[in-house]
Amino acid sequence: MKRQFILCCFSLVVAASICFSQESPSPSPSPFKTIRSKTKEALIEKLEKSVTDAFKNKQANSFREHLAPEFSAIDAEGVKDADDEIADMKKTDLTNYSFADMKVTLVNPKTAVATYKVTTQSTSSGRDTSGTYYAATVWSKRGGKWLAVLHTFVKTQ
Repeated sequence: MKRQFILCCFSLVVAASICFSQESPSPSPSPFKTIRSKTKEALIEKLEKSVTDAFKNKQANSFREHLAPEFSAIDAEGVKDADDEIADMKKTDLTNYSFADMKVTLVNPKTAVATYKVTTQSTSSGRDTSGTYYAATVWSKRGGKWLAVLHTFVKTQ
């Protein structure tokens, strides 16, 4: 039931972002727009790695710099804010991780959604939390900086 709720919430956020940010379709994207899109996609991929590295290295200030003020995270434990995520960081030992199947979708010039699988070797409060997870992050560009607004993290079965 929790997993269905999480997926429903994430779907709602993505659908709302898409609905409220529709632009009139252009006949075909210009090569310049395609290059800019690829550059933004690469930047979002790099940000996902930066945020995860900050979490792994317990760099709370660096981690927080990547989060929007209204940031929310959803996982098996529920809905969390930035302070909750930093509290989790302090009790988590992430020794290794790898991303796979990353896809970045640019909803509009200032909104991106990254989806991917991440495999971790980790413990939290002494409990083994290693495994493969599906993850997604909604990014918003504000004042020239990309910030994470929503992050979901669900362990595969």
